[in-house]
Formats: sequence, structure tokens, C-alpha cells
Amino acid sequence: MPGTATDRLQGAASARPRIIRVTVPATSANLGPGFDTAGLALGMRDSIEFEALPEGQVRIDIHGEGEDTLPRDASHLVVRAYNQACQAFGFPRTGLRIDATNRIPQARGMGSSAEAITAGVTAAMALNGRTLDRPTRDAIFDVAARIEGHPDNVAPAVYGNMTVSWDFDAADEVPSSEADAPGVAHADGTGATFPGSPRPFASGYHTQVYPVSPSINAWVFIPDYELSTERARQALPAQVPYHDALFNVSRVALLPAALGGQCGDDTNSILYSATADTLHQTYRASLMEPSAALMRRLRAFGYASMISGAGPCVICVHDGDDSEGVLAVAGKALASGHWRVEHLPIDTEGVLAETIA
Repeated sequence: MPGTATDRLQGAASARPRIIRVTVPATSANLGPGFDTAGLALGMRDSIEFEALPEGQVRIDIHGEGEDTLPRDASHLVVRAYNQACQAFGFPRTGLRIDATNRIPQARGMGSSAEAITAGVTAAMALNGRTLDRPTRDAIFDVAARIEGHPDNVAPAVYGNMTVSWDFDAADEVPSSEADAPGVAHADGTGATFPGSPRPFASGYHTQVYPVSPSINAWVFIPDYELSTERARQALPAQVPYHDALFNVSRVALLPAALGGQCGDDTNSILYSATADTLHQTYRASLMEPSAALMRRLRAFGYASMISGAGPCVICVHDGDDSEGVLAVAGKALASGHWRVEHLPIDTEGVLAETIA
């Protein structure tokens, strides 16, 4: 498949709006066994109003989460993503006025960085008259994932629902002993010589979207402390036991069916198995012991619970609304005053943009 989604973006743009509003859902990545691959969009949104200004000018207002800590100049992640997207898409660079209303907590494992990047890239598209059809979303994902450096938070922010993402490198996909065999599809897509043989993906990030059943509920437990993704990643080992890798492969394969409502009366039992992990949560537990303890307690009572993203938020997913049971199990943590909980639906739309003026 020659070129990336950005290279293949086609279609005429509509009239350029002067002011647009972009809303982006919170996300939960890593999803138990789906380390660096699986993500889920949540029904909590940041809303940002954008207006193009003369190049070099930046004006930023922030309300809500991060209003006392986020920068108000060109170093803001939204502005940096906007500028990189304009360069990637060949749009003229401009200044930017931003008015942000933030609900997504910062540095808690709910995708605040992916939200900012997705918002900035989407604004570049929308201010240049692009509607959010599938080719445009694919191009937004392509650029946003490259900026973020890993796609598991960006993908659900762009598309909604549950996503599984991967980084395709044709050099890694074809065994070296067969790399020069006739008919092998190489990275440039020109090596497939047999009639009807499939063409490979372009190198780079890709994602598959899985619809989530409307009966799936999520509870996100948000602590009053932060944890940087970089610090959480540093806690991971360079190698893991073969048994642990096999365990996670068997569990992550269950996630699309369990979240998609395909398991009937067994959905919650399968969700419980589908959210177990041996690759990352145990190694990070000492960095967020209150979160690890809450996750373990929820799981001890049969609730499918995980660390959200790199933490320290904890997410519980369940087929049906069992708020009474979930909150009762988490009662001691909530009573401490160090946690708040959000009962959220799964977002099925992903990033949205509308013209204001």
C-alpha cells in the first residue's frame, strides 16, 4: 500500500472557517494485557475553540484541569501538534488563539497528552476546511501517532470505541531468510508478483477499530496524585518470561469479543479474564501502591479492573450498570478523600469538530 494515510489524503476542502471547536474524548490505554496496543475511548471530553491568527501570535486561555500548570505560549502541546500537522499536510502556518475547557485530568493515565495532540492535528484539518470523513481521520491518526510516539491512546481519541494498534515495519514482518524470495512483498509494496497476492501496509502506525456494546459501563477512579508516563515506563524490565507473554496473548485476544457484547451471559466473566495482565502492572505497582491495591480489591470481588494507561487511575469495566456493587467494593478508598470516581459510558465517536464562525 504505497504511502501513508497522510500521503493518500485526497478530496477538495470546503470553505475555510474562521473559528472551530474541537472536542476529544478521554482514553484508557494498555487495557490490562493490551500493553502499548489496546485503547478505549471514554465519555469525558475536553473542548477547545481555535481561531487562526497571524503567524507568530499565540493566545491561550485554559479553564479546568491544568489551568494552573499548563503553558500559555507556543510550547503548549496543542500548539506544537498544530504546527507539526500544518507542516505534514502542507497547510500554511498560522498563529493560533486557543480557548480550552479541560475535563481530562493531567498525568493520570486518561490520555491527556493524546487528547492535546489529537486536538491540535484536528484543528489544522478543520481550519483548512477538511471534514472529518474516514480518510481525514486516518490522516489525523497517522500524524498524531507519529507525534505521540505510540498509538494506543491516540487511536481511540481519533476513532472512538476500542482500538488495537500496531507499528508495521516490513523489514520485521518478513523473515530474513525469505526476504529475497520471489513474490515476497517488500516495504515499498512492489515485491508482490503473484496474481492476487495481498499488498502490505505502508510502514508506520495502523489501527483496527472494534465497536463496543452500549451495555458496557466504565468507572474511572482518579487519585489525587500524578505519575509521569516516562517514570512508569522506566519501571518495566527489558525482558519478560515466556509464560507471561503467552498469558497476555491469550487474554488480549478476548478483549474485542468481551467489550463488543459477543459473549452473552458470560460477558463479565470473560471481561474479568480479558483484563488480566502479567507484562506491566506488577512492575509498576510500587510506583502507585494505592492504585494497585484498589485494582486488586476490585478484582478480588470479580470486577474487571485495570490500571488506566500508565496510571495512576484505575478503570473498571462491566456489562451493565452495577454502580452499587462497584462503589461498595471501592468504599474504603473513596472514604479516604484521596479519590474521586467518574461513571462513564464508552465514547463511540472519537474526535469531533464543528464550525463556530
